[in-house]
Amino acid sequence: MTERAKPDQETWWVLRAQSGDREALNDLLKTIQQPLYRYISTLIRERTPAEDILQEVLIRIYRKLGWLREPQVFRTWAYQIASRETFRYLKRERRWADQVRDETVLTTIPALPSRADFDNELVDRLPQLIANVSPASRAVIVLYYLEEMSLDETAAVLEIPIGTVKSRLAYGLESLRRQVSGKR
Repeated sequence: MTERAKPDQETWWVLRAQSGDREALNDLLKTIQQPLYRYISTLIRERTPAEDILQEVLIRIYRKLGWLREPQVFRTWAYQIASRETFRYLKRERRWADQVRDETVLTTIPALPSRADFDNELVDRLPQLIANVSPASRAVIVLYYLEEMSLDETAAVLEIPIGTVKSRLAYGLESLRRQVSGKR
């Protein structure tokens, strides 16, 4: 779904940008800007705040790129920054809902089915359906299904345990099932 630069190309741009190459920095930011905006706006659901958050994220990427020691994890690192900024905004706006934090409960949740087990039509309709899902579950759904990240990558981006990713994905999918079946 997402047009991405090849990982080697992205790593090369990071290394060049870290050494002061403005053109490489520009290429790197161009590559990540649209996916980050899509991710942020899906979570926020408001255009203007999403643009403001994206601007802040890009500024943070620019300022902290020199500190990134593993250039091959740039995309995950950028999504981490975007997630932090988005949730900081949501918390300020009092939209952030508390989630289950008990690790014993989270570890009892079974593994989720693979993406191949889901109807492609549902996956295509996902952006419209997730509007009523909590921001925490929405972030996991967007990263896992729309940005096509693995559960491990999603956990790394959101800086949460894999069990929390699974529970938020389960809660989000249950909410989506209720919407699709017409039950609220």
